[in-house]
Amino acid sequence: MVKLGSLVALWSIASVGTATLQYRSYGNAVSNGSIIRHDGDPVGKEKVFDGINLYITGEKTSDIAVLYLTDVFGIQLLENKLLADSFGRAGFLTVAPDLFDGEPAPVDLNDPNFNTTKFLEDHSPEVTDPKIATAIDYLRNESGASKVAVTGYCFGGRYSFRFLAEGKGADVGFAAHPSLLEDAEITAIAGAVSVAAADGDTLMPPARRTEIEAALLDTGLEYSFSLYGGTQHGFGVRANVSDPKQKFGKEQAFFQAVTWFESWA
Repeated sequence: MVKLGSLVALWSIASVGTATLQYRSYGNAVSNGSIIRHDGDPVGKEKVFDGINLYITGEKTSDIAVLYLTDVFGIQLLENKLLADSFGRAGFLTVAPDLFDGEPAPVDLNDPNFNTTKFLEDHSPEVTDPKIATAIDYLRNESGASKVAVTGYCFGGRYSFRFLAEGKGADVGFAAHPSLLEDAEITAIAGAVSVAAADGDTLMPPARRTEIEAALLDTGLEYSFSLYGGTQHGFGVRANVSDPKQKFGKEQAFFQAVTWFESWA
């Protein structure tokens, strides 16, 4: 356990080798805080490819490209575009597909006109998987990426696991506070995965975190699991950065993803 002030980050590493690589990576240039931005204007562009709107940012500077899978607020949410841009500044061509056809969930999920159950039914894996597959097709065949690193948040975190399954197209994955994740989706992965969790996440309470970590251990693959104190569900994208604990958690989760991709892609 590593304690940083009043913030506790708990790392459970699948092997000593994982720990060595991950902590060594924090010393490189990507740990420069200027790479991650919390405000300002997005720098990417939108492009329709095979019927799917993609937010594209960053330049192709390596064989690794990032597939960014949003929370329920979609690519329309400023914070999602800014975080995707941060992956671009870290040196990855980054593509975020519009998972909700221009109609994401409202920022206020308590809006009486919003039906959460219907929204999730309308965006089931049967509907969402083909959109993500199209984005991977773009990365592989249009941009020429030889490796795809998938990063997902909340709703998108589940799909980080789904697309790490054999033959689905991703090589390495990261998920922050994944929701609706099923055990079968964990055990089906075929690549290294890293998870960032919030200690105040009611959608992933301690018992569920334990189950997820046990399932990851059973895969026999490289994995890491990080628990960030003082954070809540959604912190990987929508942290209140005026709160030092939340700001630290969001930024370190980003660095966690980047160093994971650098180490295992």
